[in-house]
Amino acid sequence: MNADDFVGGHSILALERFMDETRHMIIFDVLSWKSPVGEKGERLRLFLSDVGYAKAQASERRGEIKIRKQAAVIEGHILPDRKKRRH
Repeated sequence: MNADDFVGGHSILALERFMDETRHMIIFDVLSWKSPVGEKGERLRLFLSDVGYAKAQASERRGEIKIRKQAAVIEGHILPDRKKRRH
């Protein structure tokens, strides 16, 4: 693992992952000092409820963060988004 692979925020086994309301895991880059979470230049992982995920999407639309990866979380299990195949 090199320095570019470091992800701050919640650890992969964070308690937040297993909370009943948790539905999403995101890994994102902080692009602005105005971001409500983290500092510019950081890459973070968060486990979020539907409300928290909506807030993260709004932050991305404002240009504060860039969501790099998103996965659904069901009962603590991480289910990565699958890209739709074109036939």
